[in-house]
Amino acid sequence: MNTIYIRTLKRADHAVFSVDKGQKIYWDPQTKLPMPYSSGQQVKHSVLDRLNTVLNIVPSPTTFVSKVKMKDGTLEFDGEAEVYGICNPSFPDQLFGGWMKAETGHPVYKRRSPLSISAMRALHPYLAGVSDENLSFDRKDRSNNKVIVKIKEGNTFRELSDDEIIDYLENREKQTSLTSKYIQNQSRAYGLFVQDIAIDLRRLFTVSLNSFEPEITEETEEQLRENGWIESENVFGKCLVAPKDMQDKLIPALADSIINWVITSNQSRTFSLMETLAVSISDNANKIAGSIRAKLSEGEDKKATPIIEEKMEGVDTFVTLPAAGYVLTKAEKADALKEAEEKLIEIMNAFDYENQLA
Repeated sequence: MNTIYIRTLKRADHAVFSVDKGQKIYWDPQTKLPMPYSSGQQVKHSVLDRLNTVLNIVPSPTTFVSKVKMKDGTLEFDGEAEVYGICNPSFPDQLFGGWMKAETGHPVYKRRSPLSISAMRALHPYLAGVSDENLSFDRKDRSNNKVIVKIKEGNTFRELSDDEIIDYLENREKQTSLTSKYIQNQSRAYGLFVQDIAIDLRRLFTVSLNSFEPEITEETEEQLRENGWIESENVFGKCLVAPKDMQDKLIPALADSIINWVITSNQSRTFSLMETLAVSISDNANKIAGSIRAKLSEGEDKKATPIIEEKMEGVDTFVTLPAAGYVLTKAEKADALKEAEEKLIEIMNAFDYENQLA
């Protein structure tokens, strides 16, 4: 077994996966319906954030490069430049997240993440969707509000006096409130969502020593060797393998992160537990796709039924207690997610990272 596939079924209720320009959507080509989703990059960030939390460590540092120029004797901004990580697998989020450093005038260093992460999307277009709501920020019941009204005069704005504000309110043509704000057409996601992760065990704890496609600098290589990394070889060529004590520490943390990650929004009014309903684990991509799926209804149009295969050869499926409220199941357990963690740990521990070609 070289690759582990994990499929996760989650439920969201009146949630926001992204707050940048509202909930992200795509259009399903078959049903022509708008579908909410969370990008693979956002899921990856959630997994790595959980990893650092479990290990109780500070995330690896990131370098941001900006450009400036001299104009009339003063430095001014001249655009964004590169952004890159530390490119050091000693940091767990770098080891599992991968990196790319393409700094102008320097060699390019890149390492593909051993985790391939899909977007979180609807289990079926008929089992998820988006709703719109209009919001208000209303404080009309408070007498201590401060009201500021500005008018543009030339290239600047001037604040109106209290008398000018009263005059404006008395002569306005339509009703206007100065102590409430209205936010229209805010999208919210709801329904059942599925997400997939593939773990390439051959890359999980290794760093390539290929000088034609370098992953690390010579200085980093020397540091890793001093810290107990062992030179070995896999199907990709010569590599350094993380020491056993590092593997033993990180495998349980990675299993926890993959099973228990959650996307949170900074909008308190749209909080959702986004609870996990089921997790399937397999070394067969085709079987993992069938383990958690949906089936169109034969008797009703525009209706689909969620299905969890509780006993499927080659697939281990773990069903949580909340799943029984949305999917027909008899296998739900209170400790399902803990069992899923233990299964992942068992598989990752069984792989021989040091002697892959033996």
